[in-house]
Amino acid sequence: MSDRTQSGPIVMIGAGPAGLTAAYELSRNGVPSLVLEQDGTVGGIARTVRHNGFRFDLGGHRFFTKVPLVERMWEEILGEDFLTRPRLSRIFYDGHFFNYPIQPVNALSGLGPRAAVGVVASYFLARLNPLPVEETFEQWVTNRFGKRLFNIFFKSYTEKVWGISTKDLSSDWAAQRIRNLSLGRALKHAILGRRRGEVPTSLIEKFRYPRLGPGQMWERCRDLVAERGGEVRLDAAVARVRWVDRRAVAVVLRGGEEVPVGEIISSMPVRDLIAAMDPPPPEEVLAAARSLRHRDFLMVGLIIERQHLFPDNWIYVHTPGVRVGRIQNFKNWSPDMVPDSKRTGLGMEYFVWKDDEMWTESDDALIALAAREGETLKLFNAREVSDGSVVRVPDAYPIYDPGYRENLALVRQWLSRLENVQLVGRNGQHRYNNQDHSMLTACYAARNLLGETHDVWDVNVDAEYLEERRP
Repeated sequence: MSDRTQSGPIVMIGAGPAGLTAAYELSRNGVPSLVLEQDGTVGGIARTVRHNGFRFDLGGHRFFTKVPLVERMWEEILGEDFLTRPRLSRIFYDGHFFNYPIQPVNALSGLGPRAAVGVVASYFLARLNPLPVEETFEQWVTNRFGKRLFNIFFKSYTEKVWGISTKDLSSDWAAQRIRNLSLGRALKHAILGRRRGEVPTSLIEKFRYPRLGPGQMWERCRDLVAERGGEVRLDAAVARVRWVDRRAVAVVLRGGEEVPVGEIISSMPVRDLIAAMDPPPPEEVLAAARSLRHRDFLMVGLIIERQHLFPDNWIYVHTPGVRVGRIQNFKNWSPDMVPDSKRTGLGMEYFVWKDDEMWTESDDALIALAAREGETLKLFNAREVSDGSVVRVPDAYPIYDPGYRENLALVRQWLSRLENVQLVGRNGQHRYNNQDHSMLTACYAARNLLGETHDVWDVNVDAEYLEERRP
């Protein structure tokens, strides 16, 4: 064990995938730790919610990775309860389903001849006169797909998710999360055919999933950490982080209890970590941290009195006039997510701000809204909804808005003076990465305490994200 850990206990802030992974990696090496979680359950946004025997996943968490270390850990924790499931996700727009990610020929044929001609013309116009800079999401996508296809399949949905104009969303988001397709190449293949020996890149058709939802993974992980001498404390919100010279020395919980620390691995929002520092950082650092925003999220779980609705694991709703953004069909993730095969459990996902009127609506009102919107989309009838529940998740998704990169750099620079604090995970690094990358940052942080040397910020969230294979 590294000398770093001799001055006090190792404390993880947050019991989501990142915090629990760090604790688990240490426990595998005989090193105990203390995990502090502000909520009453583990898993963060990857937890599983239960309601009257039905299980709901907050957002739909596929377990897919190109990182062998993470794959081994998943298998080690769950074993036979780790299922392999078929993947199907599509876009729902104007009463029609379209392949996801966008496949240009499929999109053009589904839109009809007149709209398709307009899309192709718009694409060639964009290629002849590309926008000279690609600082925003809108600029990045328009240069690659044309303005018409951007307006149909990207603009309205993206603004629904993020609550800001696509002109105010960084191109970093597009570069990281949108599959880099070429409309021109697709059109050439459609017209001229493929060269001999040329094969298309396709999407991974299967993924792994815990039999009882992602919460099963993290609940089991919690239990293993405890069996090996670690501790996971729930309802233990960190209010302050006391530091002296170049080291954090204690965390103070909401309620006043003070916990000494030797090392901290934090997955709490970095904005909140900076605000908790005692003594506080300079005002310019506090201002930079306050500017790091998150999108909030709520899920309305509906129980539908119908055996089959649609074959997808989830669908993206691009249809204007409804607020729902995605719809998860949990029976298609794992049959054991529903207790009665003659009924269906859906997750109607809404992307909101905490100061929105929708955030404070009653559960009954939100369930009624979700039922009406499902009927509007002609996916089910509102009268088929027999029950429901609502889960609100603050600070769910880090936002890549203008200036976030510079502000995050300033925050990181100040935090780098604290030699015993490491930041991991999606919120800890204000980086919209996938679950496996959050886990990898945590594994690296834990191994740093065991004597290895890793840069937790060097986990590649771009090249290894795409779930592609070549047949």
